[in-house]
Amino acid sequence: MISPKYLTCALAIAASAAYAQMPPNMPMSKSPSAAAQAPALAEGIVQAVDASKGVVTLKHGEIVNMQMPAMTMAFSVADRKMLGSVKAGDKVRFRVEMMKNAPTVTRLEPAR
Repeated sequence: MISPKYLTCALAIAASAAYAQMPPNMPMSKSPSAAAQAPALAEGIVQAVDASKGVVTLKHGEIVNMQMPAMTMAFSVADRKMLGSVKAGDKVRFRVEMMKNAPTVTRLEPAR
């Protein structure tokens, strides 16, 4: 059986050898880019807005972060103020997250 102390040392040596073989001008990222960190927004078309209930109905494409296929669905919104800037027929980009065990629109903006 190999001692954990020796295994750690062997892994450190192997990593050092791999690093030494890298080209000197190869860029090294210390953290993921802002684009990689930011969640992708889904796209859709507003079908209906019910500001009194805080609900927007969207005909949308796939919502990747929710593993949800394209469909038409009514969503609650995290902030009813978002509904003041959209109306039926508007193309939008949006973010859905689970809040209180329900898919909820947390970001809503006009599509560009």
